[in-house]
Amino acid sequence: MNYKETVEYLYSRLPMFSKQGSSAIKKDLANTVLLCNSLNNPQERFKSIHIAGTNGKGSVSHMLASVLQVAGYKTGLYTSPHLRDFRERIRINGQMIAEADIINFVQEQRDLIDTISPSFFEVTVAMAFDYFAAQEVDIAVIEVGLGGRLDSTNIINPILSIITNISFDHVSILGNSLKEIAAEKSGIIKKGIPVVIGEAINEVVKKVFEDKAQQQYSTLTLASESWLIKNNKDSNEDVLSLEVSKPSNTNLQADAVIQVKPPLSDGSESLNLSLDLTGTYQLKNLKTVLSAIEQLRLIGFSITNEQIQSGLSQVTKLTGLMGRWQILDHNPLIICDTGHNEDGIQEVIKNIARISYHTLHMVIGMVKDKDITKVLSLLPKEARYYFCNPAIERAKPALDLAKEAEAAGLSGESYSSVHEALLAAKANANMNDFIFIGGSTYVVAEII
Repeated sequence: MNYKETVEYLYSRLPMFSKQGSSAIKKDLANTVLLCNSLNNPQERFKSIHIAGTNGKGSVSHMLASVLQVAGYKTGLYTSPHLRDFRERIRINGQMIAEADIINFVQEQRDLIDTISPSFFEVTVAMAFDYFAAQEVDIAVIEVGLGGRLDSTNIINPILSIITNISFDHVSILGNSLKEIAAEKSGIIKKGIPVVIGEAINEVVKKVFEDKAQQQYSTLTLASESWLIKNNKDSNEDVLSLEVSKPSNTNLQADAVIQVKPPLSDGSESLNLSLDLTGTYQLKNLKTVLSAIEQLRLIGFSITNEQIQSGLSQVTKLTGLMGRWQILDHNPLIICDTGHNEDGIQEVIKNIARISYHTLHMVIGMVKDKDITKVLSLLPKEARYYFCNPAIERAKPALDLAKEAEAAGLSGESYSSVHEALLAAKANANMNDFIFIGGSTYVVAEII
């Protein structure tokens, strides 16, 4: 098979979450273990950082990989889903895996794949681990696909675990309460391995993480209480200009389970950063990244403040990250974002509120296997909507989305494709208007 045929084989032969939803999820690690055993367990031949969370894990993965790359480490990066090219999922120092490597892996493993019928995700995880081991990376940043405890990536024994945050998403798989979801995410906390929690959200969730860390004898750092960040620019600028420092002990909650040290381990009081990821929600992610860097320094990684500054100022350039409050055009301003659950949409609304415009146009599509009632209730009612369905089997038909949106007080028209909806928005928008594109990762994937 050539590359196109190989990828089509993976898409068509294997259960795939983007097409089938929860039925594509294998709720154990057996297939991943079988695949990796056949590859001589590549996950044991490189150091790794494991990152879970409801929102932000992709951004944190890319930010951390960018800093490590600038610091001189040969850095693997595994993320999902991809937006335009399957190879986006597997990178080393920002470069996507070669087509030939994908062809060779599938050819060599095809008999086993046909025998055990793994999911699409299970195969891509094994492929990434095999590639990172073969290329002898110094460190690999591994993003969890969904959940944590039973995610295929959870066969690694990382040097650092990170959980960005917890909110409601994939409740049919992970649980109907934040406590249940947190328990699933906490499944990546390994014995004796430090863990960074980006945002605990409430005391119930915090206790889940603290209890799990205590059971595993793992040092826990709560990033949200470890840093003060001042934002010096609005979110529609090309960069976020930031001043970072650590609060004094008296500003921290008395029961916070964190390590308080001089800022950035070098005694300086603050650090000025320019972050090329412009969504203001990246400030939460930045705290997580900084706490992770502190932990990496403690276990022997050499990362200077200058390398932090350099890495964070060029995340998109060095890692290829796309779709996070990404500015696509000006006059009119067009921005897309992959935020798609309740928490993600709330962050999108906060960023929209920071922008000056005459009329807001919203190109929105969603998937059909989620309860979107809460998300629709959060969207601005004064906007003009262009409802569409992305070109995937799980897409909610635009007409159905429009009906549900109308019940939530939103008005607009339905379109048969993302591109038709965007063309209509552009035709109706004036130079001082704002067009937002989102609602689903798969909508964003079609326009960037």
